[in-house]
Amino acid sequence: MFLSVFDLFKIGIGPSSSHTMGPMTAAARFLDEVLGGDWPRPHGAVVDRIRASLHGSLAYTGIGHGTDRAVILGLTGATPLTVDPDAVDSTIAEITAQKRVSPPGHPSYQFDPASDLVLDRKTPLTGHANGMAFSALDADGHVLLRRIYYSVGGGFVVSDEELQRLKSRGAEAAANDVPYPFSSADQMLAMAKASGLSIAEMKRANEETRLTRAELDAGLDRVWQAMLGCIERGLSKDGIMPGGLKVKRRARQLHDKLQEEWRQNRPNPLLANDWLSIYAMAVNEENAAGGRVVTAPTNGAAGVIPAVLRYWLHFHPEADQASIRDFLLTAAAVGGIIKHNASISGAEVGCQGEVGSASSMAAAGLAAVMGGSAMQVENAAEIALEHHLGMTCDPVGGLVQIPCIERNALGAVKAVTAASLALKGDGTHFVPLDAAIETMRQTGIDMNEKYKETSLGGLAVNVVEC
Repeated sequence: MFLSVFDLFKIGIGPSSSHTMGPMTAAARFLDEVLGGDWPRPHGAVVDRIRASLHGSLAYTGIGHGTDRAVILGLTGATPLTVDPDAVDSTIAEITAQKRVSPPGHPSYQFDPASDLVLDRKTPLTGHANGMAFSALDADGHVLLRRIYYSVGGGFVVSDEELQRLKSRGAEAAANDVPYPFSSADQMLAMAKASGLSIAEMKRANEETRLTRAELDAGLDRVWQAMLGCIERGLSKDGIMPGGLKVKRRARQLHDKLQEEWRQNRPNPLLANDWLSIYAMAVNEENAAGGRVVTAPTNGAAGVIPAVLRYWLHFHPEADQASIRDFLLTAAAVGGIIKHNASISGAEVGCQGEVGSASSMAAAGLAAVMGGSAMQVENAAEIALEHHLGMTCDPVGGLVQIPCIERNALGAVKAVTAASLALKGDGTHFVPLDAAIETMRQTGIDMNEKYKETSLGGLAVNVVEC
């Protein structure tokens, strides 16, 4: 099983990988299909109008997650990597006024967001909780092309047909053309033992079947620089985050207080935890404001891994660029196993699949760069994931703010604690990582839909009622 480190760590914008980045990508994919897809075109038929509908979790929390705006941006030809966060508002205003989209290489299409973008809460699409449908119509209103896409977490988008193939495991054989095709933690440990390589070294060998070493290192460095830039922007800004909850940014103020303590040499037994929390909150405040972030493995959980990496650089003098790369490679190895065998989508399994997965990945990466064996790394990942099991996704107001921002801070703290605990032992432990992942999958299946990114239960309703 091969899932690239750059599939898990994608540079994009907030506030949500599944609800913002995924729909933007799906809209861009539909444009490609309209222009160059192999579909039957009636003689003389010309696409005049585009329509889109959002279903399931995308319909329930789409406004709070910016899904409507993401679809509009995607229909302009923008992608999560290329879109300018500072130009989003003006672009949306222009399309709303003109009621047309003019993507590069295409003719201009009619598209009125008020009538051509529908949040359909009554008609679920059966493939996944994050479903959307796009249609191309002629001037008489006849549908020429209709496509269904699913945003399956972490910015990944699949068509209806691709999802069916994934469910039948038909794509698995094609992914085994790498030296270490582990699809479970048990296989990963067996391959590490047989090869004598670390998890990061095996992951690197797999990646280098598709990229040169220089390309891989440059890509990993870009990911880290994007993460670091997100932390720095988050620490530099004040004010109220968008969405109507009037939640204040706190990371900068807390950072200034910690800096003052540092200058005064005042003792603080919780210093490491405080820095971890502030770094994570800085990222997720920036994410909530629609800034540039990295899925890690999702936007809702984007603060955990950058916070733990920044902690590594802050408190460990042996930290260097090579260790950052090993951290990311190890984290991606664990994240790939989780995604393959369970889910990283809050709409599918709750927040255990987002912050839980991120904490597990971060714990594995930290244990690895601190000198842990493959067994200790797997143990660290298991501890972190086990203690997020059952966590619901219940964002207040459908916004990636409460409880998401603080939840990332606690996920980072748990990751460091899990790595520390694992490194105190020899790697032997009672609950395998594979068992924790399977438990998360089963728990997600059993979890009531109102606790899976619909804002129909949990804090999302009780905070309002109080």
